[in-house]
Amino acid sequence: SKVRDIMRARRNTRLFLAAEAALYLAFLCCDLRGAFLISTGLKYAALLLCLFYSAGNAGSRDGRLVCVALALTAAADFFLLVMDRWYCLGIALFCPVQFLYALRLRRMQVSPGPLWPRAVVSGGALVAFGLSGLLRPLTALICLYFPQLLYNAAESLRPSPAHRAPLFRSGLWLFLGCDICVGLHNLASYLPLSAITAAAVQFCMWLLYLPSQVMIALSVCRRPAA
Repeated sequence: SKVRDIMRARRNTRLFLAAEAALYLAFLCCDLRGAFLISTGLKYAALLLCLFYSAGNAGSRDGRLVCVALALTAAADFFLLVMDRWYCLGIALFCPVQFLYALRLRRMQVSPGPLWPRAVVSGGALVAFGLSGLLRPLTALICLYFPQLLYNAAESLRPSPAHRAPLFRSGLWLFLGCDICVGLHNLASYLPLSAITAAAVQFCMWLLYLPSQVMIALSVCRRPAA
């Protein structure tokens, strides 16, 4: 019955949050103790759990969109986190993730913003890196990916009638905060960061990243879409 389905969904959500909380605390403790190999396994398990949870709520168009985005996210992090190689492929997989989230934002908002500024921002970044002589395959992909995440986070602030829009908005902003920390971490040798600040930036990457993915997974609309 409908009541049983609601109760089952609530139970699954509680179990999901409890498991994610346990994994989150476990890998943060591992990071603090320098047990990075164990931490990597726990982090990826937490990401896969987000994907499995979203797959269980893929009965609507919104749910399927989020499920595909989280599947691409898991694939990207397989290369970036688990393999720690093939970074271009990992970043390339994040590009369609942001495209899917842009589509989702347009479905959620009363008056979505125009699409052309996205192309302008990414194009401007490509030109800037090209003129500076820093344009490489990896930086070109970052120029395509990061402005889209930034634009999605900004666009998520537009009014939305969707009940779970605040969760999605929070997830995008935490996602953005994580990637800013990633950028600072990768540029640490070029920036005047103290050892403590550099360590804090590295720790904050996953402090922000897993909550972002959990919130995005929880933001799925469970009502069948028309």
